[in-house]
Amino acid sequence: MTAVIAFDVNETLLDLRPLDTVFEDLLGSAALRGQWFAQMLQLSFVGGLTGEYVDFSSAQHAALRMLAERHGRAVTTDEATAVVSRMSALPAHAEVDGALRRLRSTALTVVALVNSLESVAEAQLTNAGIREYFDGVVSADTVKRLKPAPEPYLAVARTFGVGIADVRLVAAHSWDVSGALSAGCKAAFVARPGMVLSPLGARPDIVGADISEVVDQIIAADAG
Repeated sequence: MTAVIAFDVNETLLDLRPLDTVFEDLLGSAALRGQWFAQMLQLSFVGGLTGEYVDFSSAQHAALRMLAERHGRAVTTDEATAVVSRMSALPAHAEVDGALRRLRSTALTVVALVNSLESVAEAQLTNAGIREYFDGVVSADTVKRLKPAPEPYLAVARTFGVGIADVRLVAAHSWDVSGALSAGCKAAFVARPGMVLSPLGARPDIVGADISEVVDQIIAADAG
């Protein structure tokens, strides 16, 4: 029986589109925001595979410098810090507040499971106005292994004293869902525009177009 719902935060709950103007001003194209996020993930995953842990904030800074060099732009340390700092002030997607409020009325424990530093995640949830819906924040930095490695998902189960099969991850990233399922969690995929599941491996039993659809299915499946 599911006891803990673990939400990914970036893109799953929070909208990164306000960063588009930052990339337009700094690098000349709003489209580079997506490339930056993908490069940041690549650096993080390479760190995990090689055993050279890279925290998410360091990966964000490094990815921005790589992207700037690739496009013949110069980015100062202060400019890079300003971009990364904006990650702490992102708004929640429109449906998130109402959906989390419905979920909070159940007996399920609700946690944020992030690759970001805990302080960053706390600031994100607070600034987005949704921190009250969470029983806690679990950062992969505490185990020095980023999702989709199994350790962060196992850390959620350990923190709340439940079995790994009693944890359900909610994410808009196929790699995160795959990591959770591989670790032994249940999972729910948020199919936001442009987000698709991998055709390889196990698939989650819950899929919805946004957090509202996913939460309704979680309540029907897990909250009874």
